[in-house]
Amino acid sequence: MPKLNVLIAGSTGYIGIELIKILCKHKNVFIKYLCGNKSVGKKISSFDKKLKLKKLPKIVKFKKKFLLNVDVVFTALPNGEAQDISKNLLPHNVLIDIAADFRLNNPKTYKKWYKQIHKAPDNIKKSLYSLPEFSSKQVRNFKIVSCPGCYPTSILLPLIPLIKKNILKLDNIIVDSKSGYSGAGRSVHKVYKDKNLYESIKAYGIGFHRHNSEIEQEIKKITKKNKVHITFTPHLSPMFKGILSTIYIETKKGVNLNKINSIYKKTFKRKQFVKIKKVNSLISTNDVINTNNCQISVCKTKYKNKYIILSAIDNLIKGGSGQAVQNMNIKFNFPESRGLV
Repeated sequence: MPKLNVLIAGSTGYIGIELIKILCKHKNVFIKYLCGNKSVGKKISSFDKKLKLKKLPKIVKFKKKFLLNVDVVFTALPNGEAQDISKNLLPHNVLIDIAADFRLNNPKTYKKWYKQIHKAPDNIKKSLYSLPEFSSKQVRNFKIVSCPGCYPTSILLPLIPLIKKNILKLDNIIVDSKSGYSGAGRSVHKVYKDKNLYESIKAYGIGFHRHNSEIEQEIKKITKKNKVHITFTPHLSPMFKGILSTIYIETKKGVNLNKINSIYKKTFKRKQFVKIKKVNSLISTNDVINTNNCQISVCKTKYKNKYIILSAIDNLIKGGSGQAVQNMNIKFNFPESRGLV
């Protein structure tokens, strides 16, 4: 079987580097172009020494003519830039965006949260927000695949099954998420130049983090007209990568710990990247680092009908590059785990 020719735009960021590492192991992929702006002419190994022995192209500036020679375009770019590329896609191209350009279904909502006008609104209808555990049947029908954000991945995977079963009270779901500083990109070191990044923790985006928009959008697809109140607070923590989301829920009457866990086991029975732990398991980011896995644990509290769900992922892999490759595998009918295990 011929290999897919791949272009990676935004190849030098943390997610871009992880994506290259995964695709180097994928037997159905040939990395044809690595694209960047400030890094043109450099070897990608100058950003990660582990890539030194890999035969990879030098970094070049993106050109429209490259689209003639590639099957798949991965974009891990600043917001808005994948929209420009999407307007030049050829019939044989598939765009897999790891940024936020096609996560929101409404261009007005995009402008509200991202403070910029969407430059390719017609392509929103041609795109799919694809959390692969729930969208595998649809992803083959779309040319533009939008990968969820890192925080939403860790939150939606455990929440969606419970909301679908209509067992939660929806008026006060609280989510506390802690991410490694790689989630803020390479510029985080400049922002924290005179501060102690490695020994402090910081709450940010309180009440209005952009990921609120896609979390609410995806949940409203299930609840329809029912109002959902989710309070989401992210934190930047002194570890390089990983996300631990702590989700506080209240269930309707007649729901216990084992019923919640049973829903998870049935939902994810054939989903190899979601690992349901025994009830009351104390999981950590260390359990999922460098994997495409999401670990979920349901824990009791001292209050009736109130439970705590723990969800752990690697923000750069399951929350980024790994999920993108997972979507590509489904799209092209490869084994879902190819390149990821």
